Amino acid sequence: MGDMRVAIIHDNLIQFGGAERVLAALLDIFPNAPVYTLLYDKERAGIEIDERRVRTSFLQRIPGARRNHHYFPLLMPMAMEQFDLHEFDVVFSATHSYAKGVITGLNTLHISYCFTPTRYVWDDCHRYVRDFSRLALSLRLAPLGLSYIRLWDYFASQRVDSYLTLSDFVAARISKYYGRSAQVIAPPVDVERFAMTRASKGYYLVVSRLVPYKRTELAIEACERLGRPLKIAGTGPEIDRLRDRAGLPAGQAGVTTEFLGFVPDDELPGVYAGARALLFPQEEDFGITPLEAAAAGVPTIAYASGGALETIVDGETGVFFQQQSADALANAIVAFEKAEFDSARIRQHAEAFSGSRFATEIMDTTERLWDEYKTKHTTRI
Repeated sequence: MGDMRVAIIHDNLIQFGGAERVLAALLDIFPNAPVYTLLYDKERAGIEIDERRVRTSFLQRIPGARRNHHYFPLLMPMAMEQFDLHEFDVVFSATHSYAKGVITGLNTLHISYCFTPTRYVWDDCHRYVRDFSRLALSLRLAPLGLSYIRLWDYFASQRVDSYLTLSDFVAARISKYYGRSAQVIAPPVDVERFAMTRASKGYYLVVSRLVPYKRTELAIEACERLGRPLKIAGTGPEIDRLRDRAGLPAGQAGVTTEFLGFVPDDELPGVYAGARALLFPQEEDFGITPLEAAAAGVPTIAYASGGALETIVDGETGVFFQQQSADALANAIVAFEKAEFDSARIRQHAEAFSGSRFATEIMDTTERLWDEYKTKHTTRI
């Protein structure tokens, strides 16, 4: 990237998920860029990073903040705004909440790879109040706090010079809530980790965090009803409820739901390879697991909504069901079992989302936007 001075901004480095996979790719694309983040926990971040690159906010020094970050939402806007970024040509934020709110000077281009407009103040604000406001007093005060953060979030979104995002589905939300357009660059899929094998296709598979919106219970119920084996890779707060659900109805012969727990990255390709199909009953902004499955030549049976419509080709790399219910999923499984799929074609589809493709698109876009920005802002010498 020549002599371009780049900084990367990330909301928090305290858990591992799809956002952190994208961050890891950005660290490789911009190898000299420091990473500014509100909070950093080496053990929970889930990605390898030279700690000398990490710059944290004052929240890092508050006891318990890394474990209980959701108690500090009113401090996070101020903490993000205090980062001094005057020395950089390009600030690249990777964000689903606060990182887009950094303050940059006239001579600095701010590109934001926005995973979603801040969910708990827009789409999910009412559910957030119900879930986190256990006491009557907090139930009354929470909407006031959310209104403040929503107002800050909107004005912070206007500080960004150019938006990138992962899907047309999210781009529509960015337009709705922020009034901004966004260029779609699909996140990277590490297709090289996966390979087509002759492994027995004996089970259906869910790969997911076990949280309510993932709707894993639909996969359990559909497979129970049909007597199909199901493996669930992942863990989360819903695991006990789902274990109970998997044990019902009692006495039904031939039904097996196996919880694999957390599956390390190096073991995941083998789990995908043995699957008959991936089950994807949730609505996601993008959904990387159908593409990981595709990289192993495995099709997906998915709820026809959100990012799945952009990553699965109906009838070629998977099949869709139209209603988010166990009945609809069970019917889709039956229809799927009557169809034929070409593993090589499925793998070819996944290769279009490779990490090298992501790196090329990010570098080309950053250089183009920087050239355009320099032309418009003639104060720079």
